Order: sequence, then structure tokens, then C-alpha cells
Amino acid sequence: MVRTYDCTFCGRQIQPGTGLLYVRTDGTLQRFCTKKCRKNTLLLKHKPQDLKWTTKYIKTHAK
Repeated sequence: MVRTYDCTFCGRQIQPGTGLLYVRTDGTLQRFCTKKCRKNTLLLKHKPQDLKWTTKYIKTHAK
């Protein structure tokens, strides 16, 4: 059975064989679906709850 993961930043599902895996120095794993998510997390240090295109924004701001 093939396993799918959720993106650490936006929350989208990552299909097998795609995406990026980033290992922090403390040993935690961060999985990203695109370079856009990786850049927003690591370089720009954005919060996913503040960006409208993420599913985490939609979940927190649902009416």
C-alpha cells in the first residue's frame, strides 16, 4: 500500500514520488509539496494561517 503525506505548510496531500523532504537539525521531518511551500516556510517564515491559498487558512477562517 502506498502512503500519502500532507504538506507541512499548506496541508495539501503529497502524492508518492513527489514533493520535498526537509530534515531539521533537531530531527523533525518537514514535507513540502512544492518549492513555493518550502520557500514560504524556511526563507520567508510566513504563517500558513495568514495566506489565503493554503487549506490551513480555509480551516481556521471557516464560518
